[in-house]
Amino acid sequence: MSMEPLSLRGYAKHRGVSLKAVQKALASGRIAKRDDGLIDPDVSDANWARNTGPRPQPSQKPASTSPHHNVQHHAEMPAREPSDPIRLETGLEYSRARAVRENYLARLTKLDFDERTGKLVSRDEIEVAAFNKFRQFRDRMLNIPDRLAAEAAAESDASRVHELITLEIRKALLEFSDANG
Repeated sequence: MSMEPLSLRGYAKHRGVSLKAVQKALASGRIAKRDDGLIDPDVSDANWARNTGPRPQPSQKPASTSPHHNVQHHAEMPAREPSDPIRLETGLEYSRARAVRENYLARLTKLDFDERTGKLVSRDEIEVAAFNKFRQFRDRMLNIPDRLAAEAAAESDASRVHELITLEIRKALLEFSDANG
């Protein structure tokens, strides 16, 4: 038997919750108003049950003793097939939106954990470190002529000059690769 549409206060009384709880459920999209501003209790009860997660219970009390638990009301809920979900007028189901949000928060938490444990490093830090390493390498390479100019000018053997330049270049390359290994 279908119930008559109710006002917000009437629906709160019907559910046994505060007006604020009904307003929160509307704002979050767990239930929806009709075009005339009233609430269809049959549809809204089903959406409320489907789209509202269970509240965490204190470990000392069994879940069934919670003052928010209304066994009689849930027993009167109409049965529906799992393949026939009740959709809200607002579009995306609240439960699906909540799952997406939880997945996003879990990923952020993992990223934060990886960063704090040193498994993940900021891209900016890597770019600065790479820039500094390549700058040191560039400076070392550009200083080779200044270090070798006098010694190379004193040499009369071209193969000895070639050997000196090759040796300095190899030192710079080895120093760069050892610093990055």
